[in-house]
Amino acid sequence: MQRYQLHALVIAAYLGTFLATLDISIVNVALPTLQAALHAEMAGLQWIVNIYAIALSAVMLSAGPLGDKYGHKRVWLGSVALFVFGSVICASAAELSTLLWGRAVQGIAGALLIPGAMPILTHAFPDPRQRARVIGGWSACSALALISGPLLGGLLLEHSGWSSIFLVNVPIGLIALVLGAWGIAERQHPDQAAFDPAGQVLSMIWLGLLSYGLIEIGEHGASTTQVLMPLLGAAVAFVAFVWVESSVKRPLFPIDLFRHRSLAVANLASFALGFSAYASLFFLSLYLQQAQGDTPSMAGWHLMPQFAVMGISSLLFGRMAHRFSLKTLMVGGYALVGISLCAMALFTANTPYVVVGSALAVLGLGMGLSVPATGMMVMGLAPAERAGIASATMNALRQIGMTLGIAVLGSLMSLYAIQLMAEAASSGNLQDAVALARRAIVHSELPSGNEGLLSAYRAAMATGFGIAMFCAGFLSLLATGLLVLFIDERQTVSVGAEVEGQAIVHEEQGHAQSEVV
Repeated sequence: MQRYQLHALVIAAYLGTFLATLDISIVNVALPTLQAALHAEMAGLQWIVNIYAIALSAVMLSAGPLGDKYGHKRVWLGSVALFVFGSVICASAAELSTLLWGRAVQGIAGALLIPGAMPILTHAFPDPRQRARVIGGWSACSALALISGPLLGGLLLEHSGWSSIFLVNVPIGLIALVLGAWGIAERQHPDQAAFDPAGQVLSMIWLGLLSYGLIEIGEHGASTTQVLMPLLGAAVAFVAFVWVESSVKRPLFPIDLFRHRSLAVANLASFALGFSAYASLFFLSLYLQQAQGDTPSMAGWHLMPQFAVMGISSLLFGRMAHRFSLKTLMVGGYALVGISLCAMALFTANTPYVVVGSALAVLGLGMGLSVPATGMMVMGLAPAERAGIASATMNALRQIGMTLGIAVLGSLMSLYAIQLMAEAASSGNLQDAVALARRAIVHSELPSGNEGLLSAYRAAMATGFGIAMFCAGFLSLLATGLLVLFIDERQTVSVGAEVEGQAIVHEEQGHAQSEVV
């Protein structure tokens, strides 16, 4: 391969990862704006994030087999084109349902795009030292997207409208397509491709029904039609999914891997990380804009400490792995995530930003340690011949955790905020206090000119946010305890001292940073 083609391949892979990661952080900042523009409820905001995550987690396990059967270059280029198409749908949406369809298309494309870059880079750079440098740059590109997303999103929202946060993907995607088509060499292994269509369909059904039922709790309580029936359907579909995965020859989700205690705990920790740290991104944007009154651009700047510290600590993780044991870094990361989220439970509508920013920096440090450490731990514990499916399973569990975290914690936040605001409205002798509170919290509809009601709304949103963050932090601390008790690092392979191990470190942090929802 010529040098210029190799450069084109690297830039294309970087841009593809930047594309998927940038979209994630931009959308989180835009949630309040999208709620007002599309007249969406709180449940609608949860679905804007969750429909992407459901598609991502359900399709991601099939990315490897699709690349093996149809060619890694063809699948990667197709995923970039599909992501651009989904972005155009989102940008042209005049109602929430259209936006959700676009987000679903983006999720399917992202499920193929995120893991698809690694085989391309690995094959193009067989020398371990060159590969480590290239994958390190790829990881830095992910961190740059996380940092720039909130800032760019805030500026675009205020000056160009919300559709611009999706249209910005179009030129990036087109450049990646042109460079990738020229620079990437095709590879395929059809004899190694494994498909599990029944597992694929059932995974999307049970996860979708479960998310729908949990999200609707915040709107409809224990309604039989809206909540209980979807949850029952999710349970039936999940049992069928487990049965299928236990019986097929090459399952989508390798249940037998969970017979290894340390590996099972590491994967459960990955789920907890998605439920707590990754789901918190959804709520932090709401807290800053709806409780503290930030504009979108201010919220972008105020989120900077988390993404900046996360990016820096992730890039330095390889050096830290030479000085500290992997278990120590992993436990420390989860503990920092739990402590920072529990500290956020004390936030009010008037908490000074120096306190908020400090907690965000600690959260970023915890994520910067826990994300690559979890990936390395799973890779070290998994049998070498099953490393690929183990990595895909870990990433899918993290996405499932984030999906369920947003659903459960979002409903919890709504219920508490409605109750608190209704009490404040009742004390002010306002009629239909519960209905007024529900319209304010769920639909973001507040009577104009009533400063007392606005203060009550912000206080209720801050308290609901605090309850959600305490639950998320508690789960992360629980995961920390399980890691201390049940992870046996002596069973992992020794990768820290090898240059090849450095490549694995950067590979896993690049995967994980690309999947923040």
